[in-house]
Amino acid sequence: MSTLWHGRFEGGPAEELMAFTVSLPFDQRLAVDDIVGSRAHVRGLCRSGILTDVERDDVLAALDAVQSELAAGTFEFEASDEDIHTAVERRVTELAGPAGAKLHTGRSRNDQVATDLRLFTKRELAGIATRIVTLQETLLDRARTAGDAYLPGYTHLQRAQPVLLAHHLLAHGWALARDLDRLGSTIERLDVSPLGAGALAGSSLPLDPAGTAADLGFARVFENSLDAVSDRDFVAESLFDLALIGVHLSRLAEEIILWSTDEFGFLRLDDAYSTGSSMLPQKKNPDIAELTRGKTGRLIGNLTGLLAMLKGLPLAYNRDLQEDKEPLFDSLDTIALALAAMTGLLASSTFNLDAMAAAADAPTSAATDLAEHLVSGGVPFRDAHAIVGALVRRSLDEGIALRELVAASPELGPDALSLLDQGIAVRRRTTPGGAGPAAVAPQLAAFEQLVAAARLRVGE
Repeated sequence: MSTLWHGRFEGGPAEELMAFTVSLPFDQRLAVDDIVGSRAHVRGLCRSGILTDVERDDVLAALDAVQSELAAGTFEFEASDEDIHTAVERRVTELAGPAGAKLHTGRSRNDQVATDLRLFTKRELAGIATRIVTLQETLLDRARTAGDAYLPGYTHLQRAQPVLLAHHLLAHGWALARDLDRLGSTIERLDVSPLGAGALAGSSLPLDPAGTAADLGFARVFENSLDAVSDRDFVAESLFDLALIGVHLSRLAEEIILWSTDEFGFLRLDDAYSTGSSMLPQKKNPDIAELTRGKTGRLIGNLTGLLAMLKGLPLAYNRDLQEDKEPLFDSLDTIALALAAMTGLLASSTFNLDAMAAAADAPTSAATDLAEHLVSGGVPFRDAHAIVGALVRRSLDEGIALRELVAASPELGPDALSLLDQGIAVRRRTTPGGAGPAAVAPQLAAFEQLVAAARLRVGE
């Protein structure tokens, strides 16, 4: 078995070594990026006078042929192909002959892999950003159509104060906006070409790192060859970004799970985005939301696993770094699927606005408004809090309607009863960024502008 490094060794590698170290089953995913990087490298070698124009054209033609074979599924892998990079170079050499054997001149798999992975990650994160914007647009659409519908807002999963449904939906939209910002910053930081760093120390050949960086569309070229081949910060940052997107989706999913229960009754799932039970005929299960919640644990695990792998590595390249790809691929795939599924689920679900309003109009939901009514009359807030709290406790303990107790209260009286009327409490949330109609209207407009700008940035 011939390898890229067989010249140093008297015999071939053991089967156990190849079985344990091979990465071809998963890094085939980098094939297109490997070919793109190789084309730029070949053109750079020609500009540097290392390849002739004829050799350049022969190798580029061979790379084109390899890409066609891979796309058509006719590429034949061999047992000696440790990874996609080995496989591509072997086949190029078969097709281009001696010129193909020059493909790896001035290049190591260390800077080659780092280049491929940066190209791949840059593109894939941009795709995730597009899916986030689509979910934001769905949240915006549902917020617009919700109008002045309201529901209880919760703290500690206990009813707190009424909020507009639009306000609640937009809260998830703003979290996703931060996710978009993080992805953009990560893409900006990873937009550096490692090509030309070699194995760790550069090369004695007249390479053109700046030219290949521009050719590949990178914004910058590496500053330090040791750092260039060993840096996987961009993978760690990507995994963090993806894990936090998962956390945000999981929080939305948890609310969908709760709201779709009979106990809440705030939301009805569309048949196309829910499942049934193999035993219980009445069931309609929120499996998309549950899997989103469950898979978030895997996203967090991918991040922590990578950080644990990186923490003890000396400079420069170590084979441990092969373990950067599978968690990245898995997290990208998981988030892409979760975003699409959650977007469809949210777009197709039906809100039970009557149930939401009935829950939000419970008299105790206006307790803070009663206290603030006293404050507006000069009562210190702590005293007002104690007065209203005592009325609520008596209402619950003695089974007396809170309205009766408020009307009979010497501090409150009949003038305060209107605060307990349906739909009043939510309209009193007027401070900027608050949950009432007057405060949500400008928020909705601002979010609409933000999403429109984000759609222009992602380009779809």
